Formats: sequence, C-alpha cells, structure tokens
Amino acid sequence: MLAHSESVDRLFDTFLALGSREECYAYFEDLCTVKEVQDMAGRLEVAIRLSRGDSYQSISRETDTSTATIGRVSRCLHYGAGGYRAVIDKLGEEET
Repeated sequence: MLAHSESVDRLFDTFLALGSREECYAYFEDLCTVKEVQDMAGRLEVAIRLSRGDSYQSISRETDTSTATIGRVSRCLHYGAGGYRAVIDKLGEEET
C-alpha cells in the first residue's frame, strides 16, 4: 500500500494541476524517463484490454508485454485499490 505523506500529496497535486495533454508531456518528460512513462502507459493499456476480456496471450502478443506483468496488472485490477477500474471507467474504455 502506498503510504500517504506530504511529499506524495504534493506530487499528486501537481498531476491534478496539469491542464492539458501538452503540459503532461512536458512535465512527465522532466519528471520521468521515457521508459518509465512508456511502462506506465503499457500497464494502463494492459488493464484496459483485461477489462475488455482479452486473453493474456493476445495482450502479450499485441503489446509486447510479459505475461508476468499482465498477471500483476490483473491482480491489481481485480484485488487492488481500485485505481485502474476508476480511470478505465472515467475514460469510458471498457466495453459494456
């Protein structure tokens, strides 16, 4: 579980303050490595595909993601804090 702290709160507040996709690109380019951003984007893509019912094999093949990572994302999606589900619902990415 992620511990609450003043510094983590401040970090999250900076995300909430970003007003455009371009601001996000600029901030994340400064904050993270390109690989870190790509890894986060990849995990979100896996969560979206899992929520649609795609198989591990098709996700792995189409996203070049290991089945170990897919399994971790699946556990978070089903038994985690609800973060993936909340953003997927907000984005309207899940097929109903």
